[in-house]
Amino acid sequence: MMKERGLEDRLPAACRWDRLLQSKDGLLEAYKDILKGLRSASNTEDNLAIVFSDASTIVRDENNLRALIEAIDELPWYDNGRDNFGDIYEGILEKNAEESKRGAGQYFTPRVIVDAIVAAMRPQAGETVQDPAAGTGGFLIGADEYLRGQSSDSIGSRSRPRPKTLKFVAMENVPDTYRLLLMNLTLHQIDTSKIYLGDTLSKDHLKLQAADLILSNPPFGPAGGRPTRDDLEFTAAVSNFQLPFVEHCLRALKPGGRAAIVVPDNVLFEDGRARDLRRYMLDEFHLHTVLRLPGGIFYAAGVKTNVLFIGKPAHQKDRRTWIYDLRSNMPTFGKSAPLRDAALAEFVTFYGKQSDGSDRKDLEANAPSARFREFSREDLALRDDDLDILWLKDAGASAEDDLTDPAAIAAAMSGHLRLAMTALDEIAESLKQTVAAERS
Repeated sequence: MMKERGLEDRLPAACRWDRLLQSKDGLLEAYKDILKGLRSASNTEDNLAIVFSDASTIVRDENNLRALIEAIDELPWYDNGRDNFGDIYEGILEKNAEESKRGAGQYFTPRVIVDAIVAAMRPQAGETVQDPAAGTGGFLIGADEYLRGQSSDSIGSRSRPRPKTLKFVAMENVPDTYRLLLMNLTLHQIDTSKIYLGDTLSKDHLKLQAADLILSNPPFGPAGGRPTRDDLEFTAAVSNFQLPFVEHCLRALKPGGRAAIVVPDNVLFEDGRARDLRRYMLDEFHLHTVLRLPGGIFYAAGVKTNVLFIGKPAHQKDRRTWIYDLRSNMPTFGKSAPLRDAALAEFVTFYGKQSDGSDRKDLEANAPSARFREFSREDLALRDDDLDILWLKDAGASAEDDLTDPAAIAAAMSGHLRLAMTALDEIAESLKQTVAAERS
């Protein structure tokens, strides 16, 4: 691919494609030597040494290797303006996530969800896009492809470099997932120079510059300890992931910026620090849309999820919040019933053409059968800023009642137990602080 794009100067001279094509005897040894060279590559622009760390081959027959190389050489990786190998790699990641539900939601967000969120947020040329929990990079790739889709430039043009119209900055905490992230972005021709391995809930967050647009599906559940950074006002003592990541996203937005964050249900209704964080978000930002997602999307979490669409306007006069219920009277999605674009089509139409949802004025917001309702800041204050609002009567069973795959059932149970343990930890911490305050 580097050869087809005219970028082989980024690779060590002894690690280029023609060396494989031109090797006669000793092809297998040449291939192993190339992998060794890539593992120790000093090129930092493409993070080659990280991408190829521990890379090896299971091929033992030289004839099979030669046939494989010749077949790869003949394939049109950029046929009809499409980045075919990037699409293939993304598909492999998605299939792996589907086959291993336990933990999959920690690094892979279904492309249907990504595309709908990105289309709603409308990335613009020149903007800085941040994902503080990047996983394998689905949101970054989705933003890049959205913007390129608005342009007449072909994908992967061989005649000229693809223009860099978005600035990407991201962080991932798991080393193996970080390797997948770098590989995925490289295959999609996205600059990885500001894609970091680190913990966003630590001082590592200082590497992440303020963003015009934040797109993220942070991890859910226990974090193994409190954040170690010192700038979190509401969630510094919280020992789960979701709340501190939401506060990070709020603090990382530039004035005029916007964010879309996937969160579990407890962020909408939990008391204590969660309510304080919601109040801060409702008062100082514009939470203009809450999308309640259908069940079965993230087995790894074992919980129901939502998307918060937030803006940071310089002057906010009307803080109205729309809640769109895409969960009630919806099927449970999963391996046997995959989520398709059609399930989100009505929401995309509802969302409108403005990234802040400001063109919904003519919608009949509070019809009893409508999936969406509108609430003023005063309405939410009367509810003590509880955003877990239901009005549609769900005729179906619980979203998890019809799970049949044992792994999915176990993952759902595990997720509920993890959230229960998080709640107990927070109660214990609150009691500890109360006792300390009384003694002082």
